[in-house]
Amino acid sequence: MNNSDQSWHPKLAVQLVRYQEIHVGETSEIELFQRFMYSSADIFLRSHSPGHFTGSCWLVSKDGQRVLLTHHKKLNRWLQLGGHADGDSDLAHVALREAEEESGLTDLIVEPEIFDLERHPIPARGSEPEHYHHDVRFVVHANGSEDFIVSDESHALEWRVISELVDDDEAEESIRRMARKWLKR
Repeated sequence: MNNSDQSWHPKLAVQLVRYQEIHVGETSEIELFQRFMYSSADIFLRSHSPGHFTGSCWLVSKDGQRVLLTHHKKLNRWLQLGGHADGDSDLAHVALREAEEESGLTDLIVEPEIFDLERHPIPARGSEPEHYHHDVRFVVHANGSEDFIVSDESHALEWRVISELVDDDEAEESIRRMARKWLKR
């Protein structure tokens, strides 16, 4: 498959172009994602050992002031909710599915446009070699109860005030970046 074949993953291709129009300062990251999108037929499968696409969410409270973070069991860090595409090329759908599975929340609404991108290494574990997650992140809105249930994938979940995350030196840089993006909206 070559880069000129726009039919490969048309929805993601269009989403990345729209994202690039808004986030002109992130050109190198966007181009990395675009190249990866055309690199293999298996990019949405976790079995693709060099890496794969994942879908994550910036899950905001009804009032838009807080975000739900997970203390991830495998990585032992506070992160946004999200996970593997498992063959689903609709990464907004993946983000919504992961938000529901990892929080127990229902009545969630996902925005169709990409909110953030990040490629990051995942350390080797057991028989699984180190690989990369090409994480495509979407805003998901809580529209009903905000009473979450901690899943088996988390040590804990916590609603955090977004404005406080911007200057929180203990927060992951990508969490601070998404907080800044959210506050600029």
